[in-house]
Amino acid sequence: MINETVEEIQGMHSHSSSTIAIKATEALSELLDREYASVDEFELDLQRNAGALRRANPSHASLHNAVRAVERSVVDVTDTVSAAKELTREMIDRVVDDIETGKRRAAENAAETFDDGETFMTHDFSSTALAAVETAAQEGHYLDAYVMEARPRYIGRGTARMLSAIDRVEPHLIVDNAMGHFLQECDRVVIGMDCIVDDTLYNRVGTFPLAATANQLDVPVVAVGSGAKVIEEGFVFENQQRDPAEVMLEPVEGITIKNPAYDATPVELIDTLITDTGVHDV
Repeated sequence: MINETVEEIQGMHSHSSSTIAIKATEALSELLDREYASVDEFELDLQRNAGALRRANPSHASLHNAVRAVERSVVDVTDTVSAAKELTREMIDRVVDDIETGKRRAAENAAETFDDGETFMTHDFSSTALAAVETAAQEGHYLDAYVMEARPRYIGRGTARMLSAIDRVEPHLIVDNAMGHFLQECDRVVIGMDCIVDDTLYNRVGTFPLAATANQLDVPVVAVGSGAKVIEEGFVFENQQRDPAEVMLEPVEGITIKNPAYDATPVELIDTLITDTGVHDV
């Protein structure tokens, strides 16, 4: 199960970072069904598999923190295998609950900031931002959404489909290069976030030019996500280079294809950060 989860995480295209963190954390439950001769043997296996899960996607801070939280809470704490397993189970449940609670509260806080009749632009796929929009619509707000495709994998198309299923929300799908044209019709930009590290927002590639253009046009930029994604120490972001075939199916001699998964946006381009702890001016 853990090896399969590692492969699945490496190939994930459109899942939010919170979803990936939960999947990685729950994968550690496989260890509870294994037999160990000693608590040291169990802890070594926990550390080995936790490391493999973190390496599956080193760009996801929430995955890193979730798996690390289980590992740190168990290693060198108990004296028996049964006690270590019991503590591991407890920590897996606690970490997953914390992720889900943080995500839900961030979405609730963000939903309260939407105005009836508002027009916003979004990029990529953020389950937290989507939940906020759905909650605002359920409360009676009519919203217009401009959704960037998020090339090359067109993740934004999935976002647009999900928005189209929400009553009172009118989504418009646009190519990434058209965002500057349609930003002038928007009240603000609402995006998710992979993580914030050292005053830099890391998110799906295309976020930086969107935020920079919005800043030039005086359109506020709002980032929504669990406060657990704001990292102060212990994590170094590593960008992920995706398969060149996502950009061009058939390689052409003499052309080097670059396909980074994320870009770095200075936090100074973000006007508001909404997390489970509240609405924060940046």
